[in-house]
Amino acid sequence: MSDSAITARETGQARENATPAAAPARTARPKAKRKSPSLRGLLPFIGPIALFVVWDLVVRAGWIKAILLPPPGVTLVAMVNGLAGGALLIDFSVTLVRTLEAFVIAAVLGVPLGVLLGSNERAYRSVEFLIDFFRSTPSSALIPLFLLIFGVSDINKVAIAAFGAFLIVLFNSAYGVLNARKQRVMAAKVMGASRWRIFCDVLLWESLQPTFVGLRSAVSMALVIVIVAEMFIGSENGLGHRIIDAQQVLNVREMYAAILSAGALGYVLNVVFIVIEKRIVHWSGR
Repeated sequence: MSDSAITARETGQARENATPAAAPARTARPKAKRKSPSLRGLLPFIGPIALFVVWDLVVRAGWIKAILLPPPGVTLVAMVNGLAGGALLIDFSVTLVRTLEAFVIAAVLGVPLGVLLGSNERAYRSVEFLIDFFRSTPSSALIPLFLLIFGVSDINKVAIAAFGAFLIVLFNSAYGVLNARKQRVMAAKVMGASRWRIFCDVLLWESLQPTFVGLRSAVSMALVIVIVAEMFIGSENGLGHRIIDAQQVLNVREMYAAILSAGALGYVLNVVFIVIEKRIVHWSGR
């Protein structure tokens, strides 16, 4: 064999040895199972369905007499018929209007005052005891006081509900300003922003999330106080009046229908405020 052939053969072997080894095959990772969109949409209904199933079983088993706890189907029919144009719809509307009136008063007064107090820590500390004291006092304990001031009227019910909701809004708005992120405030100061610019561009935006938490809690509190006031302060309409009136004549079907209507109203108001909060405070948690 010639020298040139031997050289060519050695060169070919060297090239084969220089070829990189094939990369080891990657182990395929199991794909995470995603929940079906249809199943995820049904999750909120599991709790209510379970409640009505247990309710129905309790009544059928005779653990509670039907005269004290009617079957859920009968109660739901009474609620739907009442809200479809019966007397329950009038009471529902009256309670809703009173709740919204009290909430608007609380929000219009509580948010600006809370932001102003929160922007001046000394001013807030000077009234902190009063805010915490009246916020911790059950609003129902103040009903006799509001009776003396406003008498037996619709103004009384709206006023006491507005007072209870006002304290919640005031506290949360002031708390949001007081606990604004110090880094952003310091950054604004370093960039030469005035106190007014810091207040408008930093403190107000930082306080939006706790303010909306306060508003959502305030509308629920206003509904509770309005219904309690309708029960125990002379009233001719409203869900609270219908509940206590049906209980006194043992019309349990109407009583539970009114209770479910009050719960549905509170739930809808809460959901509405959650949607509004997500649209306005869309940067929350980032």
